[in-house]
Amino acid sequence: MAKFPGVSMSVTRRLSRYYRCLGELKKKGIERISSREFAEIIGFSASQIRQDLNCFGGFGQQGYGYNVSALQYEIGRILGVEKKLPAILIGVGNMGLALINHVGFEQLGFKLTGVFDSSPNLIGRTVKQFTVRDTAELRPFCKQNNPAIAILCVPESAVHELVDNLSDWGIKGFWNFTPYNIGVAFKDKNIMVENVHISDSLMTLAYLVNESL
Repeated sequence: MAKFPGVSMSVTRRLSRYYRCLGELKKKGIERISSREFAEIIGFSASQIRQDLNCFGGFGQQGYGYNVSALQYEIGRILGVEKKLPAILIGVGNMGLALINHVGFEQLGFKLTGVFDSSPNLIGRTVKQFTVRDTAELRPFCKQNNPAIAILCVPESAVHELVDNLSDWGIKGFWNFTPYNIGVAFKDKNIMVENVHISDSLMTLAYLVNESL
């Protein structure tokens, strides 16, 4: 059963953006912000922000606005940031290395517990604090450590079998950086999927720039 029934995916995506923006405001030492000021910074209307937050009870005060730290904390609680879901990463190529080295998983609600690859040239190497494991070890690792999330940076041809197996081994969600659309192929599986298609974003930018010329 959903924790907040009726909340749309678009609201959830905006919450993530609010959380990130509030973190940036905290770093600048900003303690309080009005919905109008917040709207100007983040690019949504003030009414949209208030409407989104009202889905969870609302957190501002009339004439005061929002306490930046308190609002970020509450949004983080809604998103489950404090739970530190255990995650594994599969595919230690350029994309995988970039994610390991530059994504602050623990600040975003995850704890990376293992990294895997099938290449003999990579197995056994150390990346940050992780020793790259053989993908042949995935099943016993999942059975022993119960990761909830798998981050996929593997060739497209490997995705279907990998997702099929991992979902059977207890993985509940996939952060997918391959061109393979997991959601379409696994409608019958009780899994959550976030497909990240960088090419889609780039083509959207191309359209917007071309329209402005």
